[in-house]
Amino acid sequence: MFAPRVFGVCLRYAATREEADDWAQDAWVQVFTKLGQYAGTGEFGAWLRRLTVNCCLQHLRRNRIKIDGAAAAALAEGESALPERMHIAPEVIANMSAAELVTHIDALPVGYRLVFNLVAVEGYSHTEAAEALGISVSTSRSQLTRARTTLQRRLAHVLTFTL
Repeated sequence: MFAPRVFGVCLRYAATREEADDWAQDAWVQVFTKLGQYAGTGEFGAWLRRLTVNCCLQHLRRNRIKIDGAAAAALAEGESALPERMHIAPEVIANMSAAELVTHIDALPVGYRLVFNLVAVEGYSHTEAAEALGISVSTSRSQLTRARTTLQRRLAHVLTFTL
């Protein structure tokens, strides 16, 4: 019942489907190892998601992913020609499939993607995200701002050619 949810979380953090599959297996091992720690006071799915995110972050730390270094790869080629500030109507985003949106999120540089997933998707505070990733709170804030700007530019670019 929860397997798709665990795999989906792993997909957001892993570089490949194979890596996400491995991480999901590790997350399940941790779930069964730590099941006695689940107090039963909150939703099981939320506890499971938090444990899965932590498992993914452990893998990233083990592989020495550098968050600050990803900021240097700011914007993909061709995006700089788009306006600095733009607004994409919510109804336009609502008409995109979830798969299309996830594809654009997955294409973000690793630092942007990790902070975006933790803060915008998982609901972590910048303090929690910074602590989990071993970065400063200001780096977390700037990575999220850059992630949002990059997503807006990419979506505007895609929408320009599809409308």
